[in-house]
Amino acid sequence: MEHIVGIADMKVSNRTGDTIVTYSLGSCVGLAIYDPQAGVGGILHYILPNSAIDEIKAKSNPFMFADTGIPELFKQVYALGAEKSRIKVFVAGGAEIMEQEGIFNIGRQNYSALMQILTKNNVSIWKQAVGGYSNRTVTMEIASGKIYLKTSGLGEVQL
Repeated sequence: MEHIVGIADMKVSNRTGDTIVTYSLGSCVGLAIYDPQAGVGGILHYILPNSAIDEIKAKSNPFMFADTGIPELFKQVYALGAEKSRIKVFVAGGAEIMEQEGIFNIGRQNYSALMQILTKNNVSIWKQAVGGYSNRTVTMEIASGKIYLKTSGLGEVQL
């Protein structure tokens, strides 16, 4: 079954027939994590780096923000049997949209927030496709852990 991760959304699975996909990652960040031994994976598609700008929205939808969505993604894959020491982490998105500068470069801020959280928790990135000016789509096969990255104008590759 295909599970579509919308904007400000997250899906996790341990079912071998499942795929998880998120589309149109521009300045948003898609965080995909997978434990090959447990056969568990998930994808988060978050919009903004910090929930402090709207704590009410963060409570109703923690997947909107890096600081609330990322911990929830890890919590849910751990609940399905994943272990931190075995997890592979893939990141896509964080693009610049309309050549934004400084504080208006949300893509860069989103990626920076992710890196702070991962570094604080001693989690390394396996592969990434971030920055630039292109939209990306990420697909994960739960049975194999294969990640497919489709970049606007460049086609799809398996990582």
